[in-house]
Amino acid sequence: MRLKATEAGQGAGPPLVLLHGLFGQAQNFATVQKALAATRRVIALDLRNHGQSPHDPAMDYAAMAGDVAETLAALGAAPAMVLGHSMGGKVAMALALSRPGLVERLVVADIAPVDYPPAFRPYAEAMLAMPLPPGLTRREADAALAGAVPSAAVRGFLLQNLQLDSDPPAWRMGLREIAAALPAIEAAPPLPGGAQYEGPTLVLAGEQSDYIRAEHRPLFRRLFPAARFATVKGAGHWLHAEKPEGFLAAVAAFLG
Repeated sequence: MRLKATEAGQGAGPPLVLLHGLFGQAQNFATVQKALAATRRVIALDLRNHGQSPHDPAMDYAAMAGDVAETLAALGAAPAMVLGHSMGGKVAMALALSRPGLVERLVVADIAPVDYPPAFRPYAEAMLAMPLPPGLTRREADAALAGAVPSAAVRGFLLQNLQLDSDPPAWRMGLREIAAALPAIEAAPPLPGGAQYEGPTLVLAGEQSDYIRAEHRPLFRRLFPAARFATVKGAGHWLHAEKPEGFLAAVAAFLG
């Protein structure tokens, strides 16, 4: 699948590709992309069923990594440095492990190659159940999600996907496809027997997040022997949005 790409910047070295997390889209990296594009070509992708990319019932990590590989080839952007956050980090790891020749450097932002509990299923259920009558306002949509999504910041993040100017309002993303695929999304990415990515790898955690734990480090080191670990102080799971200065400093230092 060819993905929707948003490009900025130019440079002689390998481009940098940005992969967002679950319920996200390329524009979530707007601040990061603008800053990093000062010295290089930076490509932010909408993963399948997200943003402006096509929808498809299949949504396992092999399929999503294949989309990225196909899109990089179409854009003449391989090999690339690949940065993925959360679900996008699992996609990035799947790509590096299955097609290491396409990945010049790897940044994994606040996710590990392990199974995670079904924390996002109530969000998907609430979004699917929300009535979408003509004239729906953002305030009404926010109130409809408040019971299942207590955090106002998270509701705002989710509602970026709601097109209130359409008649009737509609979700831009493939919400039903995403909801059906949540078991695959929550699972670890495919780990081919003996596969390793030996290129430079940065595993970047949010200080206040528990997505990356000390017990995950041996697995990271087995799969990514050159992995180094860093933490963005004061950041939670959405580290690039919560502490963009610290996130950018760590990423820029690693990319060189």
